[in-house]
Amino acid sequence: QVQLVESGGGLVQTGGSLRLSCAASGISFRFNAVGWYRQSPGKLREAVASIVESGSVMYVDSVKGRFTISRDNAKNTVSLQMNSLKPEDTAVYYCYVRNGGNTYWGQGTQVTISS
Repeated sequence: QVQLVESGGGLVQTGGSLRLSCAASGISFRFNAVGWYRQSPGKLREAVASIVESGSVMYVDSVKGRFTISRDNAKNTVSLQMNSLKPEDTAVYYCYVRNGGNTYWGQGTQVTISS
């Protein structure tokens, strides 16, 4: 059984930083594509960042230069370091892992940026 557990969300002021973490059980992050989506009220879920088996990373344009995704193979975790946060980054952030035709999701963690 695959389980993803996110942590690290919260409330910060504009310009602040947060670090999200996602721990997996039942699946290895190392050999699969993993990453983060986010969803704000009234908006579609948006892909934020991802990292594939080779280590290549992808970011949505709006977070480039501010967010960094990383993977710890030993701990089987993936993290998202978020700096220079803006009110428009406010959303529920979801961790995911993609294995073949299956995608597994975490429960989400709320990130709120106050102006």
